[in-house]
Amino acid sequence: MRFIAYLMLVLLVSVAPPAHAQMPSGPPSVGVARAKQTAITETSEFVGRIQAINRVALTARVTAFIDQRLFTEGAEVNKGDLLYRLERAPFEATVQQQEAAVADASARLSNANIQLTRAQSLLNTPAGQRSNVDDAVANQRSLAAQVLSAQAQLKAAQINLGYTEIRAPVAGKISRTSITVGNVVSPSSGPLATIVSQDPMYVLFPVASRTLTELEKRYADKGGMNAVVVKLRLPDGSIYSHEGKIDYVEPSVSATTDTILMRAQIANPPRRPVEAGQEVERPLVDGAFVTVLVEGVQPVMALGIPRKAVLSDQQGEYVYVVGADDKVEQRRVQLGQSTPETAVIADGLKPGEMVVAEGIQRVRPGIKVSPGPASPPPAEAAGKS
Repeated sequence: MRFIAYLMLVLLVSVAPPAHAQMPSGPPSVGVARAKQTAITETSEFVGRIQAINRVALTARVTAFIDQRLFTEGAEVNKGDLLYRLERAPFEATVQQQEAAVADASARLSNANIQLTRAQSLLNTPAGQRSNVDDAVANQRSLAAQVLSAQAQLKAAQINLGYTEIRAPVAGKISRTSITVGNVVSPSSGPLATIVSQDPMYVLFPVASRTLTELEKRYADKGGMNAVVVKLRLPDGSIYSHEGKIDYVEPSVSATTDTILMRAQIANPPRRPVEAGQEVERPLVDGAFVTVLVEGVQPVMALGIPRKAVLSDQQGEYVYVVGADDKVEQRRVQLGQSTPETAVIADGLKPGEMVVAEGIQRVRPGIKVSPGPASPPPAEAAGKS
């Protein structure tokens, strides 16, 4: 009998709920946000490539030995800087020879002028003859032509002498030298080095022809492509601090990709103040890939909700709407031109409706929830602090 009583007591204890057990919880708590008219900066993204505005290959204009290389490979040079000095002695000798030829021809021309004057003065005397005057005129003109030829050859010799100094035609960063000091170079030797300009830079990006048409329609009443600015997202994900402007649109569509090439110009200043003898570092590098953000100058008003409130499946995008009775409804929506933080709703929501932005994993259609205000985005929260 005692055993039976003990057994019943054990059973009662085992089925009794523990004192600390929780009672069934209420509706799940969620963070909601109100659909409202929001100032949206319209943005379109494309893949682009940085390109230098000027690219110059340095070549020799005369045949000569390289005497000196006067630059540091990989450094920035200024327009007019002396980069290479070629052997000058043969060209200086040629200049002196042509100067002598000019002096000789000029002296003979002076004598021919005297002879012509004398023959003309004797023409009206018994000793004068027309043939002498004609001969003097012909000789004077021939020697004048020889003077012009000698002067032209002197000028060519001076030009070739000038070619022994190779200077930078543009400012920019210079590559390594391909031919070292002591070698003979000529116009057929190929580039000695290449100079790539640094500031400003171009960014080129292809745009689908349909997308370009949409952009033109979107900004037609705002000034066309002049109403947009170009921003860059660098490979590390950061937004470049300078903005650019579109300055060129290709006049034809690519037959293979159905795209139109667009080009913007953007500043590329040094990262830090330039010091003599120090390498100049700039954010944009010729040939680098970047993400191009084409943004409208003036924001537009549109119905917006937090981007994190929008979900998607095979049928498209949808949100969870919290009604007046705190019940959840799944609502299909159509998105407009959105941003990473704000989703623009083109259709599916009305101003003032509440959507679930936080705790979405605890929500399903038809259940009742306990709504509360969702936390603001970091940028908005910082602005209020």
